[in-house]
Parts: sequence; C-alpha cells; structure tokens
Amino acid sequence: MLRGFYTAASGMMSQQRRQDVLSNNMANALTPGYKADQTSMRAFPELLIERTDSKQLPVNHSVNIPNNKLIGSLNTGVYMQETIPDFGQGDLRETGMSTDLALRNGQMPDENGSLFYTVQNQDGGTSYTRNGNFTIDADGYLVTNSGHYVLDDNGNQIQVNHDQFNVTSNGDIQVDGATIPLGIVYHQNPTEDFTKGENDLYNIDGDGAEPVNARGIGGVTFEVRQGMLERSNVDTAQTMTDMMQTYRNFEANQQVLKAYDKSMDLAVNQIGRLR
Repeated sequence: MLRGFYTAASGMMSQQRRQDVLSNNMANALTPGYKADQTSMRAFPELLIERTDSKQLPVNHSVNIPNNKLIGSLNTGVYMQETIPDFGQGDLRETGMSTDLALRNGQMPDENGSLFYTVQNQDGGTSYTRNGNFTIDADGYLVTNSGHYVLDDNGNQIQVNHDQFNVTSNGDIQVDGATIPLGIVYHQNPTEDFTKGENDLYNIDGDGAEPVNARGIGGVTFEVRQGMLERSNVDTAQTMTDMMQTYRNFEANQQVLKAYDKSMDLAVNQIGRLR
C-alpha cells in the first residue's frame, strides 16, 4: 500500500518537472537561436518478484524441496533524469538590421556537431551562443542583447563603432577598411559537453571537450547571413500536445493517489475498529 503512494507521487513530481521544461520551451518559442530542451524519464531500479513455495516428495520422511518461481519485475517509481537541448537548425527570418546575424550550419563531420558564436561571459571567460541578435554598446563594441561582448577568432572584443559594416557569408566583418573574422567554433557533441546557462549562453560542462575554430576543421561548412536571425527550433504544435499529455498523466497519478488514500482511510478507521 505505502509503495503505491510513493510510486504515484513520483509520477506526479516527474510530470510536473516535465511540464516546467515544456512551458519554458513554449515561452522561448520566439527567442532567436533558442534550442528546445528535451526531457529524459527513467524508472527507479526494478524489483524482481519471486514466489517462494515448496514441493513435498512422496517418501517416508516427507522431504520438502524449495520451488521458487519468478513472477516478474516491478518498477517502484519514475523520475526526470535530465534535460537535453536539441541543437537542430532553426529557420531563418529576415529583420533588415545590420547587427543581426544568423548562423546556418552546413556540412558537419559529425551528425551531432553544431556551430556557435563565441562571447565573453560575466566572469571574463568564454561562453557560446546561437543567438545572433547583436547590438552596439556605448563604446562601439558588438555585444549580445544581454550585454556580453562578441569575440573574434582570437578571443578579442570586436569594436565596430557604428552599424555601417558588412558581414561576409564566411563570417568576416568588414568595417572602415579592416576585416575582423567573427569567432565561430565547432563542437562535435554539444549535447554531452555543454550546459545551458542564462541569456541563451552555453558553457563547457566540467571536463568536457573544448570547441575548436570552425575555420580550421576540415569538413565543416557554414554560412553567416547578415540582416537575418535564426528562429528557435521549438515546435509549438508538438509542445502544446506534449503539455496536454503531461497534464493528463499528472491527473492520472493524482487519481491513483486519491484511491490509495481512500483505501488507507478505510483500513485505518473502519477495518481495524472494535465494535
């Protein structure tokens, strides 16, 4: 009986957390470069149920032989193990703003690989983003919409001073007679080595492999589109369907929990009552 309480409660908690992830995806459906999170559910370790029995042999001394039979396995609950970003390419939309840059994946040597802009985070280190909704700060530096400096190929801040610049398809910024290669890196498996931070930034997870300059990797092609932005890759119709399904699963576990609670009430307050 008590095991049923815990199983139903774990189901409710896991569905609530999944709903939070889906709601966050829906809230960022219009965020440029946003990558939808996917959830991974996992059952608690299974218990193997076995029936213990014995068989009596027809002999003079009544010898009993153990006769155990496996009934099957029983899961004791479920939990949301992790959230995994989907780094699939989003559609491009035109904005007409010279500071908006859309990064489009081309040929990749690994099917899980992806490309990112390099930016300077608050700690002075390097973070990565797909959001090309850039702007120019008061000092003339190219920054993200959250104020992080956009970096070039050598990890330096990019100063353009004005928005009258051109960006070639291979990511070179041409301004006032100078050419500044935009910092674009490639990572072969960001799903494993990246963690999602704030303001659409990704960071290396612990001992994860560092991304490398995309221009120095054979088999990697990309295209930078000026005056365009990459949309989020959130499928709003599928997300709404998943949210409804998650809500129904939560309700089902809730009804099971109520049934267990009613049965426990009868067992405690009526079956055991002395008359």
